[in-house]
Amino acid sequence: MRDTMRNESHASLPMPPKMGYTAGESLKRSAHRRRYHRRRARTAPAGRKARGDIVPLPTPDVTYILATHNRRDVAVGTLDRILALPDRAVSEVIVVDNASSDGTRRAISERFSAIELISLDENLGSCAKSVAVSRARGRHVVFLDDDSHPRAGSIDRMIQYFNDDDRLGAAGFAVHLPDGRREGGALPHVFVGCGVGFLSDALRQVGGLDTRLFMQAEEYDLAFRLVNAGWRVTNFGDLHVEHLKTPCARISARTTYYDTRNNLIIVDRYLREPMRSRYREDWTQRYRWLASANGQRSSFIKGRLAARAFRTRSRRDYAERRLTDEAFEALFRHHETLERMRALRDSGAERVVFSGLGKNVHAFHRAANEVRLKVIAIADDRFKRRFRRYRGTPVVSAAHISDLSPDAVVVSDMAPVHAAATHAQLSALCRVPVHCWYGADESTLAGQFSSTRPPVPADRTERGNRRPGVTAARPV
Repeated sequence: MRDTMRNESHASLPMPPKMGYTAGESLKRSAHRRRYHRRRARTAPAGRKARGDIVPLPTPDVTYILATHNRRDVAVGTLDRILALPDRAVSEVIVVDNASSDGTRRAISERFSAIELISLDENLGSCAKSVAVSRARGRHVVFLDDDSHPRAGSIDRMIQYFNDDDRLGAAGFAVHLPDGRREGGALPHVFVGCGVGFLSDALRQVGGLDTRLFMQAEEYDLAFRLVNAGWRVTNFGDLHVEHLKTPCARISARTTYYDTRNNLIIVDRYLREPMRSRYREDWTQRYRWLASANGQRSSFIKGRLAARAFRTRSRRDYAERRLTDEAFEALFRHHETLERMRALRDSGAERVVFSGLGKNVHAFHRAANEVRLKVIAIADDRFKRRFRRYRGTPVVSAAHISDLSPDAVVVSDMAPVHAAATHAQLSALCRVPVHCWYGADESTLAGQFSSTRPPVPADRTERGNRRPGVTAARPV
């Protein structure tokens, strides 16, 4: 059981009243007193003495929360960078240690006296950050990984965004990798968990991260709940986080398992029929193909079976928390995509190629079928295989787009970072128009990408909206 759960309040460990004791009882009493003060000192927040009165502190502007497990030197380096930020915001830092055995707890306690450390007796993965939410005193909460930190000035700008919009619940950061790529969510209103700020009230209202998910797709679960509750979730291009992520040549079996399991759980939790069945089929196929490409087929099977075990519980427990029609449209953009596809057909296009087998390719495929646009292929080098098809449409290499002689190319990936990069690359290669409808940072298109405002159809193929030279990480 977690230390923090046992010791949530100092009042839960009262000292026994003063009275006469035998010698043996006095020894026991002394031992109890020592344990009491050791526990209180270990969980005492910054500004609170282990003994004596509480020292009053101003309410922080922001609380940084990060979780770590057996990465002592990485976590210490990240904390050094956070504390060195020149931003004007008053801040506090809470670290959740996931039962590390490499001396992480001792290193943080000895080096950072002003940082609150919550020590767990079990590893809750990246979702352990939720344990600290109830302890956060800041008006805003920023989730980081133990290897990510904001760039100077980003926190002050983030706070200004929240001050300007009282319905803004979450502000996603642009996440930069050491090799120059960027990470991004696969849907417009999904943030990356290693760099996102929240209004504390919004985060507490919807419940924070679900620790049962452990890792992978926990951001989708939280973003869906925020949007469903009427909060705006926006990714801002001028908020920056450096993610010192170690490059990995191969996706681990654990990542494949949790990717598969958690994404299918989210479909069962939040989508209504018939979309639930359609997206479960799509995402099952997606993660099967990804697992096959990485030699992790057995982990995919285990993840799929684990998600199936959750299915009945998800349908029962989340029956009243399914996405509303407005929230579904904000996240998946079916109506908006249909209107843009209809405008493309009305412009004279008859045959199109989709570029990108994105997580929401179903919205594009369905819209094209409804307006009777023929999709002759889906170009995606990551998923292309001989005879491979998505709902009857062949999946091919991007190098073959010109050979197919389409009237237009549509970037069928709603991940803004990846869509922008794909648009820039295809615009230089293709002689036909390349349409990218979801490929810009949301802060530059607030009226179109706000999660609670009606969509404004617009074709973003103008040269001024292209972003050449952007290289993006592929979302999952």
